[in-house]
Order: sequence, then structure tokens, then C-alpha cells
Amino acid sequence: MALVKSVRGFKPQIGENSYLAENATIIGDVVIGRDCSIWYNAVLRGDVNSIRLGDRVNVQDGTVIHTLYQKSVSVIGDDVSIGHNVVIHGAKIENGALIGMGAIILDHAVVGEGAIIAAGAVVLSGTQVEPGSIYAGVPAKFVKKVDPAQSKEMNQKIASNYLMYAGWFKEE
Repeated sequence: MALVKSVRGFKPQIGENSYLAENATIIGDVVIGRDCSIWYNAVLRGDVNSIRLGDRVNVQDGTVIHTLYQKSVSVIGDDVSIGHNVVIHGAKIENGALIGMGAIILDHAVVGEGAIIAAGAVVLSGTQVEPGSIYAGVPAKFVKKVDPAQSKEMNQKIASNYLMYAGWFKEE
């Protein structure tokens, strides 16, 4: 069973039909939407400020989501896929975005709707990632625009697949 822990009077809220892996850690002021999946060794640490996840978000293995005390919050929109070993620290990720494996997104950055952050990219504090674009590198820079319909379809397919994967674990 996942570690779901209250802190400073905040108890995590988990949306209907959401899956938490046995060793996922959800602490404090965290609200998770419907049909989400939080995978193995993922940590959502809402001890110092709030973390909000929309619907159909998948937070893959080893990811850490945190904030700055009284200075930043982490807000994740609907249909967002967050790859393995990602760090999101006090950033906003808009609907339908895809965050590649090992990416780091720092405080007050905004990843626009349908954007793709490449694996291993570092999105610096305060960066505004354009909707429907690909950013890559250290520090992350604009690479190119993507076809919005194609990006939306791909990102929704990934989100749907993770909902299916979560279903496999609920059946056991």
C-alpha cells in the first residue's frame, strides 16, 4: 500500500479510479484528480506547499514533485504524462504536455499546453515553454513547433495507456 501521509493538517486527496503503486509516497497538501496513476518510487511531497494534479495524469517511476515553502506550487493539468525519474519543483504543466524521462523543471517555469520536454532537459526557473513546442537541452531551449493535433493525439494515447496499465495492477 502506498504511503499516504498527512502533514501540517493537510491530508492528501486521491481522485476516483486513481492508482497508487505500493511504494509511491504522497504527503501533505496534494490533490490528485480522477483516473491518475502514481508509479513505483514516485514522491509527491506537498509538505511545504501545494501540489495539484488534474485528471488522467501519469507520474512514472522515480519522479519527484515538490515545491518551495511559501514561494511556489506545482500544478499539473489534465492528460499529462510525466516520464521516469523526472523532477518537477514548483512548476506549472498545462494540459496534454509530455515530460520526457529524467527532465528537470524548476520553480515558476510554465510548460504550455501540448508541449513536449525532451528526455534529460533542464527547464530553468521562470522559463515559459511555448504551447505545442518541443524544448530540449541543458538549459532547455526551443527546438521546433509540433502539429497540435498530432501532439494531442500522442499525449492522450500515452495517458490512456497508463490508465490501462494501472488497471492491470488493480486486477491482481
